[in-house]
Amino acid sequence: MTALPTEVRSGGERGCDADGLVSLDEAVARGVGLAAPVAGTETLPLAAAIGRVLAADVTSPLPLPPFDNAAMDGYALASADLAGDGPWLLPVAGRVPAGAAALPARPAGAALRILTGAPVPADCDAVIMQEHVARRGDAILVDRRPKPGQNIRRRGEDLQQGATILAAGRVIGAREAAALAAVGAAEVAARRRIRIAFFCSGDELVAPGAPLAPGQIYNSNRYALLAALARPWIEARDLGAVRDDPGALGAALREAAGWADLVVTTGGVSVGEEDHLPRVVTEAGGALAVVKVAIKPGKPLTLGRVGGAIYLGLPGNPVAVHVGWSLIGARIADRLAGLVRPEAAETQVAAGFELRRRPGRAELRPARVTGMDAAGRSIVSILPGAFSARIAELAAADGLVVIPADRAEVRPGAVLRFLPF
Repeated sequence: MTALPTEVRSGGERGCDADGLVSLDEAVARGVGLAAPVAGTETLPLAAAIGRVLAADVTSPLPLPPFDNAAMDGYALASADLAGDGPWLLPVAGRVPAGAAALPARPAGAALRILTGAPVPADCDAVIMQEHVARRGDAILVDRRPKPGQNIRRRGEDLQQGATILAAGRVIGAREAAALAAVGAAEVAARRRIRIAFFCSGDELVAPGAPLAPGQIYNSNRYALLAALARPWIEARDLGAVRDDPGALGAALREAAGWADLVVTTGGVSVGEEDHLPRVVTEAGGALAVVKVAIKPGKPLTLGRVGGAIYLGLPGNPVAVHVGWSLIGARIADRLAGLVRPEAAETQVAAGFELRRRPGRAELRPARVTGMDAAGRSIVSILPGAFSARIAELAAADGLVVIPADRAEVRPGAVLRFLPF
């Protein structure tokens, strides 16, 4: 989920301007401030916990690696056996494969054939790569003196027994699952999945596959949210499309708020005659913390509470839905899930376009990478004109380029922040 760059601000001050427009930083702060990690955990087998959020720190019951082992195929020996300047001819007294439970005896002055991952006998202090010796029947010829500890992975050098291998709040991905398995964690405590209910408002919305009547459009926002919420740590409830009727919207909102930790809607949050949702929220006993955000697209974004659920009302335009969810909704979801992880990748790019605009709102424009400048930065281009409803442009983009709120002009070559998809 996309990180919030420091330059995405409205005028550089937290709070509202004279028109009641809330800066994006403040909108994020208020949204995250409404959230707290959900209560409830469950103990899951490791395979079933993949993709879930750890509910507690995991400490290792054993050191990693659990014993000294060979870092590569070769020959284990005691460097003290190599007297003089060499070369040295050493008999090979046995073989140690990975998984060996019993180790062969090694007479003084002899070597042992050893394979990667095999335990290193206590009386050996080095492993010589097989490429660095010459085999002579049942002996090896060594022409370089190994250093003590060479090619040996020492017990506990990766992790000491009792140390934390993963902290609470990590999503169990490939790296995390491997680490848990390496310390023998057959089960882990996972935070319960957060519950997010959503619906899209609008009389004009039609499901894909149905015929379009005049004035109707296909409901793309529904599928954008289905994809955004397709995470193992999220339980999503899709309430479909709801017509622009206060009664129908109120019923859907109450149903969603009675089940969910977070309710998300699209459309109906602006100031038009059919924009009923802000009033429906308050009539349902809810309270609004934000109604307008200094961002383009996505200005009519609404934040608040309905019952025990957080409410996020996104505009109806598809690009605005993507921006609002990525920068605000996803941050709220992360907080509800107790997620702790590094911020998403953010890069600097060079503008391959010229833009003049009215300052005051940060703009996040879908952009494509078109080349690279002399400094090694990607060059990005944007399409001109209004863009909040250009879903095809969003699908073709490589990420969002950030135009700071106080920037009235962007010239080719200007360095800007970029949030890759």
